Amino acid sequence: MNDSPQGLEIPATAGSLAGLRALVTGGASGIGAAASRALAARGAHVVVVDVDGGAAESIASEIGGSAWTVDLLDTDAVTDAASFAQRERIDILVNNAGIQKVSPIEEFDPVDFRRILTLMLEVPFLLIRAALPGMYERGFGRIINVSSVHGIRASAFKSAYVSAKHGLEGLSKVTALEGGARGVTSNCVAPGYVRTPLVEKQLVEQAAVHDIPESEVLSRIMLTESAIKRLVEPEEVASLIAWLASREAAMVTGASYTMDGGWSAR
Repeated sequence: MNDSPQGLEIPATAGSLAGLRALVTGGASGIGAAASRALAARGAHVVVVDVDGGAAESIASEIGGSAWTVDLLDTDAVTDAASFAQRERIDILVNNAGIQKVSPIEEFDPVDFRRILTLMLEVPFLLIRAALPGMYERGFGRIINVSSVHGIRASAFKSAYVSAKHGLEGLSKVTALEGGARGVTSNCVAPGYVRTPLVEKQLVEQAAVHDIPESEVLSRIMLTESAIKRLVEPEEVASLIAWLASREAAMVTGASYTMDGGWSAR
């Protein structure tokens, strides 16, 4: 097993990502944008993948990376994404793109259920599948799946999201077992509620489904189980992603790191 990509000049500093290429899905906002910045700050060239082309270009320009505009919910686009991961050198894959819908199961639109599972479980599988051969060939790879506390705990009215995140946790562990002997690690980062557009959108939906004022959603619904009563900041999640991508985390694989303010300690 090799701990550095073959044929690459990697600095002695264990935390440096200089000379490595990273691909971050949903990389133009929230956790993805913070992760793109954190990986670039350690020296990686980051491919910012997002459906919002203007935002992706802006982040890529800021960090000296590349932008790729793609809707991962489009079948042809997913095929293109897999082909890209096979064709280009990807040393670090961050599966971050996600969507959410809050609704009781009996009212949950099956179309929305499939969309969420496609984006948050099938697309990561396809990207991992495409990236692994190159990682195996070089003897190095870091796969980081942005899961959630909902990957290890459930909440009412989030059947698709919870199902997808539980599945992603399992996919990550299987990848770790298959890739360990070939220099590839696979881990999940499982934050609680993060200060992102995805969570801000939920305030309205949660208020409706629980029949409470929007101003009370954070205290009465989102943060009720947390010991630390605040949202997680995207930069906090990104710092963990950047560490897992580094050589410092070479022996960390098949793990799921919670960053939920103590929610899952109960």
